[in-house]
Amino acid sequence: MNTPLPNQPVRGSHSGVAIMAVFDLLGRKWNMRILWELRTGPQTFRTLQENCDNMSPSVLNNRIKQLADARLLATSPTGYQLTELGNTLMTTLDPLRAWASVWEKQL
Repeated sequence: MNTPLPNQPVRGSHSGVAIMAVFDLLGRKWNMRILWELRTGPQTFRTLQENCDNMSPSVLNNRIKQLADARLLATSPTGYQLTELGNTLMTTLDPLRAWASVWEKQL
């Protein structure tokens, strides 16, 4: 499966608009979970796999490749970690997380 990137058609949109590529990338199974787990710091492949409900190694490898192609994560001496772009994304999502908590309480 190709990595959704700006200026290319993605699932749900042929416009190439960057926000649609982000929604496609984050909406793919496990991608958001991987980013969430890495928000606190680097993790080895095995630790990341365990923290992501022991997903299969092939799926984890595929998702890591997608997120690395999108420049949201990279390898480090201690495993995998968010890049500057990945950290910025997670910070950008903080207000959405806060909104989701309010939404949850109102349901």
